[in-house]
Amino acid sequence: MKTVIMVVAHKKFPMPDKKGYLPILVGAVKNYRTGIEYQRDDGGENISAKNPNYNELTAVYWAWKNLKDVDAIGLVHYRRLFFDSKPYNLDNVISIENVEKLLTKYEVILPKKRNYYIETNYSHYIHAHHQEPLDKTREIIQANYPQYLVKYDEIMKRSKAHMFNMFIMKWDAFESYCSFMFNVLGKLEKQIDLKGYSVQEQRVYGYISELLMDVWLENNAFKSTELKWGQLGGKNNIKKAISLIERKIGIKTKTHF
Repeated sequence: MKTVIMVVAHKKFPMPDKKGYLPILVGAVKNYRTGIEYQRDDGGENISAKNPNYNELTAVYWAWKNLKDVDAIGLVHYRRLFFDSKPYNLDNVISIENVEKLLTKYEVILPKKRNYYIETNYSHYIHAHHQEPLDKTREIIQANYPQYLVKYDEIMKRSKAHMFNMFIMKWDAFESYCSFMFNVLGKLEKQIDLKGYSVQEQRVYGYISELLMDVWLENNAFKSTELKWGQLGGKNNIKKAISLIERKIGIKTKTHF
């Protein structure tokens, strides 16, 4: 089995030095600087120029269209990764050997679900972001993917979801996921106007895609499991708690720390 785990970054940053990890510069068409010797997301068929709106999905798209010789593909972030053990540092990122053992039983590996406790996935999103894109997404699913609508509505009412666009998948699952997700987002692009959106809010397609992960997963027969994940530098739980309360009372703040 050939497994590749992309580590996405928009700048130079310390990277895992283990077999199978591929540092990839997202938005490389604009973000490349001399000395960043990562795989770029602007080669072959790509959407690198859309990185301000699609976030790490420009790396996902690049892999989907250009990495045809792999059996499994993953995506983690330069500070947010899967680990074999604590402490959370680059020496302890999960090994490809351990990943491939899991892939003998499962086709999809995801991070542990994030729990919003006092909010649903829907209310959390609209308290942090513009509501229109999420409502338009439902309309697109209803019109074009009606078999996904029941799960979409169920997931919006839950308080837990697989977030962060982190995953490791066998290629068949990855192909299915990308086909669904990029088709939905492509239709969404044509229906919303980003004028007046802040720089953060213009990352809308990346944010929406996080909620599409479970919609796709629960409508397909791929076997999945979860892994613990960690963040280099630690998680700022105090900021997260304050942000959650602020969003609940109508103050839009960051969703990820």
